[in-house]
Amino acid sequence: MSDVPRGRERRVNDRRGQRRAPTADESWFGAFGSAEDTQISPEEGAATKVPKDAAPTSSSTLDSRLFSRQAERIVSAGQTAFDRIYRTFIGARAALGVALVLAQAVTGLFGARPSLEAALVSVAYGALALSLWLLPRKKPIEPKALARVFGGPWLATIGVDLVAFSALHMLTPGASLNYVALLVLPVLMAGVLTPRPLALATSAVVAMMLLVTAWLGAAGGGSMTQLLTQAALAGSGFFVITVLAGELAGRLAREELSARGNMEMARQQAALNRLVIEEMQDGILVVDRRGRVRAANPSARRLLAPSGMSRPAPFQLRGVEAWTGLVRTVEQAFIESSWPEEGRDVTLEFEPGSNRTLRVRVRFTRHRAAQASEDFCVLFLEDVRNMQARSRQEKLAAMGRVSAGIAHEIRNPLAAIAQANALLAEDATDPGQRQLMQMVADNVDRLKRIVDDVMEVAPGQMQEVHAIDATAQVAAVCSDWARSVGLKLGDQSVLRVDLPPQPLGVAFDAEHLRRVLVNLLDNARRHASSAPGAIQLRLESRDDARAFLSVASDGAPIPPEVERYLFEPFFSTRSRGTGLGLYICRELCERYGASIDYRARAAGDPHCNEFFVVMRRMPLTDTEARLQLTS
Repeated sequence: MSDVPRGRERRVNDRRGQRRAPTADESWFGAFGSAEDTQISPEEGAATKVPKDAAPTSSSTLDSRLFSRQAERIVSAGQTAFDRIYRTFIGARAALGVALVLAQAVTGLFGARPSLEAALVSVAYGALALSLWLLPRKKPIEPKALARVFGGPWLATIGVDLVAFSALHMLTPGASLNYVALLVLPVLMAGVLTPRPLALATSAVVAMMLLVTAWLGAAGGGSMTQLLTQAALAGSGFFVITVLAGELAGRLAREELSARGNMEMARQQAALNRLVIEEMQDGILVVDRRGRVRAANPSARRLLAPSGMSRPAPFQLRGVEAWTGLVRTVEQAFIESSWPEEGRDVTLEFEPGSNRTLRVRVRFTRHRAAQASEDFCVLFLEDVRNMQARSRQEKLAAMGRVSAGIAHEIRNPLAAIAQANALLAEDATDPGQRQLMQMVADNVDRLKRIVDDVMEVAPGQMQEVHAIDATAQVAAVCSDWARSVGLKLGDQSVLRVDLPPQPLGVAFDAEHLRRVLVNLLDNARRHASSAPGAIQLRLESRDDARAFLSVASDGAPIPPEVERYLFEPFFSTRSRGTGLGLYICRELCERYGASIDYRARAAGDPHCNEFFVVMRRMPLTDTEARLQLTS
């Protein structure tokens, strides 16, 4: 055997030896305190992190199967084990008190006259024991309450027992009833419920009382050797009972503390798992062989419904026509007992023309038995459209970084071309040459605009976001834009603006919001008619967290094959368009936690095309006077 395993085995044996070593307070009381036998060793503590507020756990090796059966029972009980054992002792004392009284009565019935003193002690003890058992308690007894010798709980239980049973034994030395056995009750109770020093002191008091009684009996004419030997053996037995009771009580206390600590950690882990699963973007279903869904997170419930969310688990997959493909997938997974790592695509057919394709990955729960069949499978669901969108977004981000680098390199030669063209234009007199130079100048300006657009959305240092008055900013942009394109604002204007009457604070940059809005207005005017109200702009507050800006027009609906590429760079339906306008708008919105999108309104709505921006609300620090629209 190598030195490493031998050294590891030696450390394990050392730790076991430390755990077996008795401590000064190895009892039920000690287990609830900070005794050494209830603490985790430094090496084990480094490997297992326990919360500060968790109960201390035992480092002793426990039967895991026994623990799993008992842990939940222990933790789910309303009382602690200490309180349950205390109540058991109180009930035993009450039963013993009744038995003592009955014993005195039965002895008298059979002709043996009992001692008056013993009868009085028995009746008094029975009354006290019954009273304590029947007396209602406002709160459970704490372990520390029995740790004080002259405390109320100790005197009412162990103290009364010692006095009563010792009195019975000393008052009737030659009686037919042997009262020595009754002293086991206070000794056992002290060993289980009190610290070890106090429990040993209780046994010592009982042993001294037995020795004193034996000495008095020997002085009265009895055999001293026999009486003292019996008293010594009985006293030694009480000491053994005390030690054994303390050991058993300490083990039981550690098991309870370990169960409570581990159950609390298990509850925290379950809550953490539940939180993670609930917040996951991927849908998760746990399905059995009968097609019954045992668990489903919100993402999965959204994917299984055409709109909104499906009903919460448990529910049956079979019987829903749209889920037929998913049911076949589950059945196939159980038959094959394996699934491709990358998953397979399954189509849900909710309505004609409204299908949803899901990427399904399957994992199985494993049984301990190697030949056991699989009972459950876990399905990970992801919308294929979202996967494609993420892939496309990653490609666009990479292309954006490359484009920004290329645009930066183009600036210098482009400036040299513009300067050279300007120098040539100064000396050119031929009209044909001037026309060619003007073409060069126009295309240089066009390239400059493209470079500026690309550099505008290039990754850079994030700026601090401030609140702006969206109402005032949108009003000012609409006024400037209408003036620049030659539109008059009013009831008969092509542009109709609906703004809230009060300032509306949003998280955005004023110049960037202007650029987004101008781009949307230019696109709307390009495709809209010249009828009054052909372009409608609306700004409103949806709630305390969001503001909604909409630009709708009455142009022809955008075809589906064009709609999917609206916000991609360098895609344009115009021959001279750069295809960067909407892409830049989206990039600018994302900088401020906003979003921009397009939707086709319902059939019959004259303004069928709508672009909308959802912005974050932010309180205004310094509200400026809003600009008013003028005709």
